[in-house]
Amino acid sequence: MTALGRRAPAPTGALSWLTSPKRLEGLRLQAFLVPIGIVFAVLFAIPLAQSLYFSVTDFNGYSTDVNFVGLENYRKIFSDPSMLAGLGFTLLYAIATTVIVTVLAIPLAVLFNRRFFGRNVVRAVFFFPAIPSIAILGLVWGFILSPLGSGALNWLLDAVGGLAPVPWLSDGTLAQLSVIVVAVWSSTGWHAILYLAYLQSIPGDYYEAARVDGASPRQSFFRITLPLLAPAVTVSSLLLMTGGLKVYDLPYTLTKGGPGYATFTITQSIIQSGIAQAKFGQASALAVVFMLAVGAIVAVQLVLSRRLEGRLS
Repeated sequence: MTALGRRAPAPTGALSWLTSPKRLEGLRLQAFLVPIGIVFAVLFAIPLAQSLYFSVTDFNGYSTDVNFVGLENYRKIFSDPSMLAGLGFTLLYAIATTVIVTVLAIPLAVLFNRRFFGRNVVRAVFFFPAIPSIAILGLVWGFILSPLGSGALNWLLDAVGGLAPVPWLSDGTLAQLSVIVVAVWSSTGWHAILYLAYLQSIPGDYYEAARVDGASPRQSFFRITLPLLAPAVTVSSLLLMTGGLKVYDLPYTLTKGGPGYATFTITQSIIQSGIAQAKFGQASALAVVFMLAVGAIVAVQLVLSRRLEGRLS
């Protein structure tokens, strides 16, 4: 009320639009995005901009004397044998673990979904390898797969069959195979539980109707289970692929990237170039190329996964 006892006039025009309940509600909702935007800027946008800048300089991480070198760092990373070897093994590791874990985890989840004595214990046993740090698992498996006769596996082979020590981690091919096998062993149980969660959301009426129609277990799996698991395959394979492309801890703790560059990874190459060799500009260039490659691979994977979901559904 005004001093003369009259109501104050309602806001009009732009002021009315700003103070409307709908607009105020929208502003409140947008305010929740501010922390997310700050985190995105601090953890992604700003570091990315710095990496792009350093990738065209000779910055060594210590000196303030920085010179522009253009695309020289990008040329060097494609002629460095260690980086090319790291790229090759990283792709091999990511693709192999994604395919093998997916092939093993789905049947394992189907088995976990059945009723049998000790089911919960079996689930816990298979899930356990996902609990410890993968770096700890790498150290443990390094003792098991030691190429010396004192290695646990070689000692067992000698005790049981009198076999000579096998160079599990000192032969390039066997070392790559060992890293992939340990990764599959540690990841399969976790992804099987992921598939199990999706399996338990499938109505049992579907399988009952299939049995009434005379469908075999194999037909039920390919006509009901697998199509309804398509979204889970997308999630699981995306997690496996992205995790495989940025892997560092397992190969490093198990083989230190050796023998030679057999199990060298891109992440290890970035860390070694940027910190150990003080080639910060070159490491930044590799990080930029790696980010673009990961983005392209993940985009292609998502497109293929969506098409697979469309065909199966």
